[in-house]
Amino acid sequence: MENVILNQLSYSILTVMVFFPLLGAILLLFMKNANSIRWTSLLITVGALAVALPMLSAFDKTTYLMQFVERREWIPSWGINYFVGIDGISVLFIFLTILLSILSVLVSWKAIETKVKEFYIAILIMETGLLGVFVSLDFFLFYLFWEAMLIPMFLLIGVWGGQQRVYAAIKFFLYTLVGSVLMLVGIVVLYLYSGRTLDILVLSNIKYPLYLQYWLFLAFFAAFAVKVPMFPVHTWLPDAHTEAPTAGSVILAGVLIKMGAYGFLRFSIPMFPDATRFFIIPLFILSIIAIIYGAMVCFAQKDLKRLIAYSSVSHMGFVTLGIFTLNTQGVEGGILQMLNHGIITGALFLMVGIIYERTHTRMIVDYGGFASLTPWYAGIFMVFTLASIGLPGTNGFIGEFLIIFGALKAKKILGILAATGIILGAGYMLWLYQRVFFERPNPAAHHLIMDLNFREVITLMPLIILVFWIGFFPETFLSFMHASVEHLIKHMNTGTMVEDSMAQHIWEILR
Repeated sequence: MENVILNQLSYSILTVMVFFPLLGAILLLFMKNANSIRWTSLLITVGALAVALPMLSAFDKTTYLMQFVERREWIPSWGINYFVGIDGISVLFIFLTILLSILSVLVSWKAIETKVKEFYIAILIMETGLLGVFVSLDFFLFYLFWEAMLIPMFLLIGVWGGQQRVYAAIKFFLYTLVGSVLMLVGIVVLYLYSGRTLDILVLSNIKYPLYLQYWLFLAFFAAFAVKVPMFPVHTWLPDAHTEAPTAGSVILAGVLIKMGAYGFLRFSIPMFPDATRFFIIPLFILSIIAIIYGAMVCFAQKDLKRLIAYSSVSHMGFVTLGIFTLNTQGVEGGILQMLNHGIITGALFLMVGIIYERTHTRMIVDYGGFASLTPWYAGIFMVFTLASIGLPGTNGFIGEFLIIFGALKAKKILGILAATGIILGAGYMLWLYQRVFFERPNPAAHHLIMDLNFREVITLMPLIILVFWIGFFPETFLSFMHASVEHLIKHMNTGTMVEDSMAQHIWEILR
């Protein structure tokens, strides 16, 4: 196959990596002791990392072709295959998923005291579902993993969440399910139009008629926009984050919402290039609204988790803006910012979970003066705060810089408007830090406070390292995606230009 290359590693390394957590979940079914379940879950997630690590050194950064490919017939009468592989766009999200799964196990060590076995089974099944999404090269397989991860996340929110957990879980499930059903309709149309194949690589190289591209783009957009989430279908996210347990929030913010942006990169842009250009102005507008609206709403939040949740809406607006600039700087910045957001926001939710375990409140007004009581906690929280606002030397800076550079290259007004989101982001994050750590102490909460323990420091340390590693040496991570992004943009430019497109018409009006 001209679209894939085989590596020297084991032919089934991706299969082992994806299904290793699922096998671990099955093993947990036969265990009873809570501590044994916790340690086994940790070993399983670390084991998945050990399986995946050799791929980094063996990964060929010079090619856009799919690597570590495995293809087997599954349902030949329907043209369905078990087909997996990774490229420069997906490889980094594999390791982000595994890392945050490990940290989710660690942060839940003392926080989860009821239904411990069921909780860790849900975490491990979720890990398999997320990994499967990023490696699938057959649409049937992709859709199975895409839908499968909804169930454990629904349970994490609905069983171990806060007081409004049932409402938040149902809202999350319904929003994502409706979008996914529309995507399924699009997949069926692709299957019938292509002559009954679900091979994603084959489908990406077919030239579809313009009218079909428009409708299929909208069908896939429904699923991906909800998952990102883009404005105005973002309202499930704050509720889900607020009610989810800490591990659920970390996985939700760190990985799950990246699936929407990944879908745009893997499917919408390469399969429907003319439709992408046709709808480019509405996509830009929605991204800019998300950046500014998400940041503005943060100023009104009284709940720590809800504030961070709305900041995710703003930061993911940067991601979609970068992706749809359709130039190298913007797309690479968008992909890198997806990784950065997973690190930073995942870390912030970890920090909130740690303090919630001590105080059992997330209300900002209940805090104050923590800098003198918890210097380690205050110092580490400051690192992630500065990364969130894009301070040079942190990972948040390089991602936002590339996105704004790409936006300015596409249209200057986009870069200017996006930059206002950075200013607003600095405002709400620094104001949050001031209220929690430096304002008048709340005596009612202070007797409950103790600084970070060894387990919590170890949990946060990998994320601190990544904040500065990406900040000072971004090429380490950008180098993985160069070839794949260049090929994506080249492929995008081979589409037939749409005459008198919506984008061109609206630009004329705006002028």
